[in-house]
Amino acid sequence: MKLNSNSFTDGQKIPGEFAFAVPDATHHVRLGKNRNPHLAWSDVPEGVKSFALICLDPDTPCKGDDVNQENRSVPADLPRVDFFHWVLVDLPGKFREVSVGKFSDEVTPRGKAGPIAPYGSRRGINDFTAWFANDNDMRGEYFGYDGPCPPWNDELVHRYIFTLYALDVERLPLEGHFNGPAVLAAIQGHILAQASLTGTYTLNPNLP
Repeated sequence: MKLNSNSFTDGQKIPGEFAFAVPDATHHVRLGKNRNPHLAWSDVPEGVKSFALICLDPDTPCKGDDVNQENRSVPADLPRVDFFHWVLVDLPGKFREVSVGKFSDEVTPRGKAGPIAPYGSRRGINDFTAWFANDNDMRGEYFGYDGPCPPWNDELVHRYIFTLYALDVERLPLEGHFNGPAVLAAIQGHILAQASLTGTYTLNPNLP
């Protein structure tokens, strides 16, 4: 199975159109358009009944002491953890493409509704739910896609890995508010094929 995008090239920078935040000369960052990127796939195996889609950032700082703090930086050698940006399941097996902005076309303070999503699919909560938990203006349940928003003072360029899984079941046995790790556990034993595409992004003006 092959996964590609008209929105960005594998291994290259993701345009700001698809990010939660973009650089700002005065305030470091400002909110972006936060549109989901285009994705298309081919060479799908026989017997596929649904697809699951995960986007995660494996370069998230393991602790936030220095994150977005003036006159400080997040060192590149700080241990990193996964941050889930997009959790989508039960996308019907007949589909071969996701269009730009169909699942997200703006930043939604306090989060998008869920789990019901277009085409009969379902979206899980992403990790902005936990990130904004203590922010009175932004906290809420963030379902589906929310794009890149790495610390503006991070010395490391972040990677965003989009992985599509072709599954032999029409509906995963997940209920309520499920997240990325729950999906990765539920698809075990049901994966017919998978394919990944990686984009990069930074808000640090000192990085390329």
